[in-house]
Amino acid sequence: MKFNTKTIHGGQKPDAAYGAIMPPIYQTSTFAQSTPGGHKGYEYARSANPTRHALEEAFASIENGKFGLAFGSGLAAIDAVLKLLKPGDEVVSTNDLYGGTYRLFTKIYEDFGIRFNFIGMQNAKHIEDYITDKTKLIWVETPTNPMMNIIDIVTTANIAKKHKVLFAVDNTFATPYLQQPLELGADIVMHSATKYLGGHSDLVMGALIVKDKELADRLYFIQNASGAICGPQDAFLGLRGIKTLHVRMQRHCENGRAVAEYLENHPKIENVYWPGFKHHPNHNIAKVQMTDFGGMVSFTTKGNNYEASIKIVENLKIFTLAESLGGVESLAGHPASMTHASIPKEEREKIGVVDSLIRLSVGIEDEADLIADLKQAIG
Repeated sequence: MKFNTKTIHGGQKPDAAYGAIMPPIYQTSTFAQSTPGGHKGYEYARSANPTRHALEEAFASIENGKFGLAFGSGLAAIDAVLKLLKPGDEVVSTNDLYGGTYRLFTKIYEDFGIRFNFIGMQNAKHIEDYITDKTKLIWVETPTNPMMNIIDIVTTANIAKKHKVLFAVDNTFATPYLQQPLELGADIVMHSATKYLGGHSDLVMGALIVKDKELADRLYFIQNASGAICGPQDAFLGLRGIKTLHVRMQRHCENGRAVAEYLENHPKIENVYWPGFKHHPNHNIAKVQMTDFGGMVSFTTKGNNYEASIKIVENLKIFTLAESLGGVESLAGHPASMTHASIPKEEREKIGVVDSLIRLSVGIEDEADLIADLKQAIG
């Protein structure tokens, strides 16, 4: 199947009971057994649920993986990956990453004896300089949150394979519509399915997708043992969202381009971060590993004034000031005080998350209305 067909049919079949086209919401905690161990594939809903299983099959299909796992949040999915490690292990991570991921790494897992090296990865070959015999995982976001940096997945995958290190990619911003890291050599793909996969700002969910059965079995064990699964209602919403991923992403990309180009030419805007610009660092890599450049755009104002940026986000009318991203509606965020507030000021400013930085999740509204909103808000 081609991708657009996979979003609707990939890994899916009509429900076995009555032929329902959409998998029913199996709102149950347990399943009847005819004899101890005698069941129809499901015993207890933490271990497996038919609605969640259908979603996990869809996850695997759209990322060209073999095994999908659904979790209660994106951070729960990341947490499961880190549980593959043990005290003394080391992780090499991009230094420009989601604040919640940074918080989980530094405030939870560092206390368990896992060491994290946060580095710039714009030149992926430099990753090798930080790999030791204790390194067990390379963690990458691309495009990164919120600076939209692009990291070369193929080069990073080759380094990981050379050193026999697991390589995980947070593919939340790009989605499999734009980029499929497993096809480029990654071992694990993670999604905050809260974002584009769900697409309607009505669920919180995480996903992992892998190809290797041994790795999948380890992650399924962790998923069941730790129990951070999503419920059947959210699984149903996730399936519903995936079915329109391709048409939504096409419009996100179109509107993202229009907004980025408008901001680039605005006299009050200093920097615009969007991978589609030819002058964007690693634009040529983005052209190779992505099919388009997405709907996420970040920018700073001239003078880098905190109060001025706050006034802009307060003045927006169609863009809603809110956490999160990837929904059909356009959202605006102020990373320094919102998504990246958990990163110390001196650390976040090293990677470009300055006080005036504003991050836009460009939705699927009319392009002209979005630009008019930015025009009146910026002044």
